[in-house]
Amino acid sequence: QAWIGGIRAGSITSCGNQLKASSSWIAFSAEAAGVLGIVPLGCEDGGKRTVSQLCCHSDVVTDFDFSPFDQLLLATGSADEMVKVWRLPQGSQDMPSVAGLTLGPVGCPVDVLQFHPTGDGVLASGAGKGVTLWDLGQQQPLTALGSHPDQLQSLSWKPDGRLLGTSCKDKKLRIFDPRASPAASQSIPGHEHNKDSRLLWMGSSDCLISVGFSQMREREVKLWDTRQFSGAMLTVTLDTSPG
Repeated sequence: QAWIGGIRAGSITSCGNQLKASSSWIAFSAEAAGVLGIVPLGCEDGGKRTVSQLCCHSDVVTDFDFSPFDQLLLATGSADEMVKVWRLPQGSQDMPSVAGLTLGPVGCPVDVLQFHPTGDGVLASGAGKGVTLWDLGQQQPLTALGSHPDQLQSLSWKPDGRLLGTSCKDKKLRIFDPRASPAASQSIPGHEHNKDSRLLWMGSSDCLISVGFSQMREREVKLWDTRQFSGAMLTVTLDTSPG
């Protein structure tokens, strides 16, 4: 274990991730718009790590994710309405200046994205009110998921890849089975305030955990069982948001 210090990370307002790592690289939001900082996971001689810049987009990078099948493959989404896929180098080679694959524009800023955990070359991206599943090999959409009447705030694949969960500004949580239908198979009121929320699967179980805000702007964490998706199993209240 080692502490990595001296890194100037950016303060980006988005629904996506600000830090991701593969077995080779750590990616983080940099200060400049459209740029990610890239740091090798392993140390060079002397224990120093060199911070490189990946100039990805013409606007803010809102989310990014490493492929579970290729630890050098990084997908990025941006407020410039584009999704791009980059192949990072091995070792100390220079960062790429051109994306290996560009998808879009999608018509509105890309908010969130995540690689499919069991389907190589499948990527989910959320922009505005919609979710698109991309076939990166064919460079085209596989399907588009509907049912969101307002801004999408997060998406999460179940680890076995069968289901996709989302949270939305309409304060509802939704479960999709993309192989069966583009419409949500289940939906339920989540958090009472429409501030940012996030949904994650609890490992390989049928349970979800969500974070969001109550009507009184209290930060809260809720646990859900999708087999009995009628209400939260547990709610933990943390503190109150000033904003």
